[in-house]
Parts: sequence; structure tokens; C-alpha cells
Amino acid sequence: QVQFVESGGGLVQPGGSLRLSCAASGFTFSRYGMGWYRQAPGMERELVAAITNTGGSTNYADSVKDRFTISRDNAKNTVYLQMNSLKPEDTAVYYCTGVVAFQRYWGQGTQVTVSS
Repeated sequence: QVQFVESGGGLVQPGGSLRLSCAASGFTFSRYGMGWYRQAPGMERELVAAITNTGGSTNYADSVKDRFTISRDNAKNTVYLQMNSLKPEDTAVYYCTGVVAFQRYWGQGTQVTVSS
């Protein structure tokens, strides 16, 4: 079955960096676009970044442009989110997601906390 397993979250000081990873399984990874969403307490889940199946095109939420970079390694069935210059408002649970056979799947999420 389709599975996404995120890792790499944690506690970081403002201005710091983290790299999230999402290992995918159960489908042909290289055929599908992938994305990262986040959800802060009391807020709706929002798109952070997305990438096409080949990695040739990406898009970002305005709030993370020029700070976050989404990438993928199709040989490893993994998508990444490099997060730099982190701010307290980036604190959230980050979810990996993809639409496979017209159904959206989510990982379990990884907590990112930005605090001094």
C-alpha cells in the first residue's frame, strides 16, 4: 500500500536549518508529483512546497520562498524539504503528501519547532 514516512523534524533556534525527508513506498514514485504541507496549532493545513515527478518544476508558498527548497531523489523514492532561515512562525507539523491513482495520501507528520 501507499506509504509516506517523514523524518528530520525537531527543535531549532530562529535562523537555523533543518532538512526533512519523506520516504515513499507502495507505488511508482517517479511517476507522481509530491508536496509538503504544514499545520500549526489552531490553523488549517497549508501547502508549503510542491515538485513535479521529474523534479523539473517546483512551487512554494510565498511565506517560504527563498528560504525553503524542495527536491527529490527518484532512485531513493525520497522527497526532501531543506528549510533555512527558520522563523518561529514556521513551527508546525510538516506532512508529506502525494496523489496516487486519484487518491491523496499523507504521512504521519513530523514536528518542527522553531524557538530560542
